[in-house]
Amino acid sequence: MTSVPTTALVLTTPPAAPAVGGAGSAPTALTPELKARLGELFAKCVKGYHHVSAEPIKESPWENINAEVLAAAGCAVTSKSSGSHKSGSDITCALGDLSNKSAKYDGKKSRMSISSYRLTTVCSPTAHGTAESIVAAIDGKKDFQYYSVVVYSEKGETLEYDWYMIPADHPALSPASYEWRHKTGKIGPKKGEVVGWETNEVEGSHMSITYSMSSQLWIHLAVTPELRTHIVGSCTVSSKPALSYLKLGEMFA
Repeated sequence: MTSVPTTALVLTTPPAAPAVGGAGSAPTALTPELKARLGELFAKCVKGYHHVSAEPIKESPWENINAEVLAAAGCAVTSKSSGSHKSGSDITCALGDLSNKSAKYDGKKSRMSISSYRLTTVCSPTAHGTAESIVAAIDGKKDFQYYSVVVYSEKGETLEYDWYMIPADHPALSPASYEWRHKTGKIGPKKGEVVGWETNEVEGSHMSITYSMSSQLWIHLAVTPELRTHIVGSCTVSSKPALSYLKLGEMFA
């Protein structure tokens, strides 16, 4: 197998976010005041969800909750992906376009991993591609301004949630921040063969692509103090629902 040299690329800075609107207009910037309001509404929505559901908030439920919170805070929502697995923006609102993600903290709440694009068109078992083509493909799909990520941890009969609004060009989420190299199998029939791509670690974060998982990109984030500055809201709820769908139906019959 011909080795591929590691490649570090320089990330270009995207255009600046739009300015805050005038008096009476929908908010277009994530100001401290708006973050406080979003955090308050997020906690209420999460508690409402868990009145009837024991399942942690992920994927489609998160998109619906996220859209409801944004709209209630005055950030008009103009479109949603409605559970579609199409890559790119999931919600379009007054703040811009958002990519919805969900994850679970590790045991120490120091790391999280979020799944992203399938990259079979640029790297596969039969055509490994290049570091440059992979970085270009990932950045080419970024048609949004924020990653809107809900992350949870379980502690006994409670669930703890954090909601992050991370700029799409954040270095830890930018493929050009890393050096990309082939990932080879360690054991079994694929031992020594190229099975995907991986990167070095930068401040504890890294990325990986595994061919057997449809060449899906995984972003492994270290929860640094800086990353935590992007938390919009947090809450702790019981994992035991207080109501059932039947009870709700009877209440509003």
